[in-house]
Amino acid sequence: MCPQEEGKFSIFSRKKAEKIDESQLKIPTHLAVIMDGNGRWAKKRMLPRSAGHRAGADNLKNLCKNCGHYGIKYVTVYAFSTENWSRPESEVHTLMELFVEYFDRYDPELEAEGIRVRFTGDIAALPQNIQDVCKRAEEGSKHRDKMTLIVAFNYGGRREIVQAAQKLADRVASGELKSEDITEELFAKNLYLPDVPDPDLIIRPSGEERTSNFLVWEGAYSELWFSDVLWPDFGMKELTDALVAYTKRDRRFGGLSQEKKDEK
Repeated sequence: MCPQEEGKFSIFSRKKAEKIDESQLKIPTHLAVIMDGNGRWAKKRMLPRSAGHRAGADNLKNLCKNCGHYGIKYVTVYAFSTENWSRPESEVHTLMELFVEYFDRYDPELEAEGIRVRFTGDIAALPQNIQDVCKRAEEGSKHRDKMTLIVAFNYGGRREIVQAAQKLADRVASGELKSEDITEELFAKNLYLPDVPDPDLIIRPSGEERTSNFLVWEGAYSELWFSDVLWPDFGMKELTDALVAYTKRDRRFGGLSQEKKDEK
């Protein structure tokens, strides 16, 4: 760390015994997490992959509580991608069962925390029982306002973009819209959840350093933070480390930093 940075962020002690001054943290409005590493977590313990997925599902409630502690308003988690269908049938079946079980088992806790649940992805292509779970969870939680948990299920960033383009193409073909009228703003309104702000910070545990087709459009200017910790072990310490790193970032959105502007 350079001297300038050390002075600016001296509130973040390097001594483990000292607490971080949370009041100085910059808190993202929208945090997104790629929940990765369940299989490796299970393998390290000589357990079946299903045990890893169950541990990962259980850790989601911890993430919600920890994010609630920091006042984060939107949390999006990558639960099941459009590419995950290529996994063994038994594993896909386990993931679907866990999905149903999670919202039956943990809804009282989500209610207590004031967490609204929404889904993003190609939900209409899912089995009917999964669609029913999504509908019940969304309808039953729409009155909650402390936090919004967005579950990306059967989600692929490229598919989301293609489907948005198809919607606009249909409007152009019908004469309702001219192609030259299509702007970035209009395109964004045709994504899965146009009313949700773009993620400020995307976290990926497990040691992998890529976004894997997650929030391709929405994450264009998101800050990225990677951790070697496997998802089932990702806790408050790791979240806090991510927020400390995020606080130090200078989000420029393609422009100049404030320091560079001052130099001009």
